[in-house]
Amino acid sequence: MRHYARPETLAGAMALMADRPRKVMAGGTDLYPGSGAQLDGDVLDVSAIPALAGIVHSDKGLRIGACTTWTQIAQSSLPPALLALQQASLQVGGRQIQNAGTIGGNLCNASPAADGVPPLLILDAEVELTSPRGVRQVALDQFLRGPRQTDRAADEVLTAVVLPDHALTGRSAFIKLGARAYLVISIAMVAARITVAEGRIVTAALAIGACSATALRLHRVESALVGASPKDAAAQIRSADVASHLSPIDDIRASAEYRVEAATHLLQRAVAEVLA
Repeated sequence: MRHYARPETLAGAMALMADRPRKVMAGGTDLYPGSGAQLDGDVLDVSAIPALAGIVHSDKGLRIGACTTWTQIAQSSLPPALLALQQASLQVGGRQIQNAGTIGGNLCNASPAADGVPPLLILDAEVELTSPRGVRQVALDQFLRGPRQTDRAADEVLTAVVLPDHALTGRSAFIKLGARAYLVISIAMVAARITVAEGRIVTAALAIGACSATALRLHRVESALVGASPKDAAAQIRSADVASHLSPIDDIRASAEYRVEAATHLLQRAVAEVLA
């Protein structure tokens, strides 16, 4: 590490980024393990900036500061639509990781198995990126470009996750499958958010992670659920339809075929849990 800076204001952080791009760090729970014995280059630690932490409702929707920890998310009073995000928060590593790790770091790390991504995709999440040039918002599914690849420019800091008001309706659930119950990288994970009115499903948002280069929404499966009776919903989720969205790999954790079957069953369980 050549130079370490820990500003206490966003303006201070932007001044440093204007001077030269730096590796951005918050909790460091992904950055340190991925960097070996030491961090290379200049580091900008944004964990001391109050404006980047906390959950507030703004005119753009629900705003989650990028430095908000998983423990803070899990313990907050949030709408039922965010239950999947809170369930995922309790499965990101162990308690120490949840206390230090941040939602922004999870997204910038861009792992295909990032626990936070499927619950945010079903909420139509956008990320806010701030640089010395200004502020822009990008849909999460456009921000994540591939394994460890994002749309963040070298001089940008992810400052918040924004959830639009229209996505804060209904109930949600998150289920993850690994080789053991805790402290594990997922074989497959799913999130579902559903709203029901007059005995019929009126909106459905479904996402699967760890089964493609990035987590994905399942738009065709969602369309099949709209208009269905809640008691028939799980039966509308078929393996062939789920597989048509995914591009799973064979690795030491599972085969591609197993991932598709597992994701299908997890999705059926998540939908049943939401509608129970």
